[in-house]
Amino acid sequence: MAKSINPTTGETISLYKQHSPESVRRAIDASAAIQEEWEHVILAARAVHMRDLADILTTRRQELAELMALEMGKPVTQGLAEADKCAWVCHFYADGAQRMLDDLPIETGRSKSYVAYRPLGVILAVMPWNFPFWQVFRFLAPTLMAGNGGILKHASNVTGAALKIDEMVVQAGFPDGLFRTVVLPADRVTEVLDHPKIVAATLTGSDAAGRAIATQAGGLLKKTLLELGGSDPYLVLHDANVDLAVDVCATGRMLNGGQSCIAAKRFIVHMSILEEFTAKLTTAMGGAVMGDPMLATTTLGPLARHDLRDELHGQVVRSVDAGARLVLGGVIPDGPGAFYPPTILADVLPGMAVFSEETFGPVASITSFDDEEHAVTLANDSEFGLGAAVFTKDVVRGERMARDQLDAGACFVNAIVASDPRLPFGGIKASGYGRELATIGMHEFLNIKTVVVG
Repeated sequence: MAKSINPTTGETISLYKQHSPESVRRAIDASAAIQEEWEHVILAARAVHMRDLADILTTRRQELAELMALEMGKPVTQGLAEADKCAWVCHFYADGAQRMLDDLPIETGRSKSYVAYRPLGVILAVMPWNFPFWQVFRFLAPTLMAGNGGILKHASNVTGAALKIDEMVVQAGFPDGLFRTVVLPADRVTEVLDHPKIVAATLTGSDAAGRAIATQAGGLLKKTLLELGGSDPYLVLHDANVDLAVDVCATGRMLNGGQSCIAAKRFIVHMSILEEFTAKLTTAMGGAVMGDPMLATTTLGPLARHDLRDELHGQVVRSVDAGARLVLGGVIPDGPGAFYPPTILADVLPGMAVFSEETFGPVASITSFDDEEHAVTLANDSEFGLGAAVFTKDVVRGERMARDQLDAGACFVNAIVASDPRLPFGGIKASGYGRELATIGMHEFLNIKTVVVG
């Protein structure tokens, strides 16, 4: 059985029967059969359903936000924003699919030559719990608009959200079974990927899970897209607007309880403003309201699971033992729930757990630097390469560092690292490969077909 546990209380919410191997095969076969018809449905008709899905998300946003709060502890106000972002990505692909999928003429001297974009078939999506709707919809919207089908294996602790997505897709008028959730433990993903009618896979999760999927898919010659972990550095230069930097850094570290691959994690701060930045960040993060995520006043809910809370605390303890200085938090609170307080560690050096590992929770590490070369070296001293940010009043310098020096898939200047339907999203190194969102995200799971007429 799959189990959903309320991380605020520790109580079991629901138990869900897992799909048998035979029912999984039937779901994949059904999706493949429907997809063969779906790819011939005109784009305008697909777009009608996608816009209807956006409207459903908007209408049911409160319900969805409360479900997120119940299943994984996201404050309901942040859940509302997540539902709105899902509606946005549906509108983005409904409005832009024609442009993204139009044939691309190329002059070759032949009577006609062009690139055509054709669907591949049924794509497997393995998705995490931290953004239980957004992670799925940024795959679902381009996948269905492109004419593909989808099989979703969601994280077990957000099975309620996964089944809610199934329900809304059918409510919007998409063919029943084109997109389908299968309720499985992680160790049964292999049987889904093995199915001959699964043509490709996308996974958002840990680098260990990504390596496992990539290894199996490689042996099957099936394409994969991987969005894995991150340890995003935020560089605060000597001429930064400290108040702006603190505001963005605190938000980037605390949003969704810090449980995000692109959360701000490592703050690399010039020595001349180190004391001011640390004091102001302590005030900002210390002002979080930790409590019941169902309350509109709560800004920090529990972590999604108790084992994740324990793992995070272990990283803090190991870092302090290695010489980091505890500035704020770092103590597991009494009482029920997987709560962890806003925590800041200063004097952090490479090799310490909070510098070299991904920290999935409201824990900020501060490391000082003395010149630009040192800052860039510290920022790039990571196995991950998902996002990065630079804060400076010299935007030309900041852009140069973002464009040419920082090893990451998305680099921002004087702003929080965030995904946007209009921009490609993904990482390098152990943060994965391939890109979601934008036009390139639509093209990842298409046959980019060359057509030449002599």
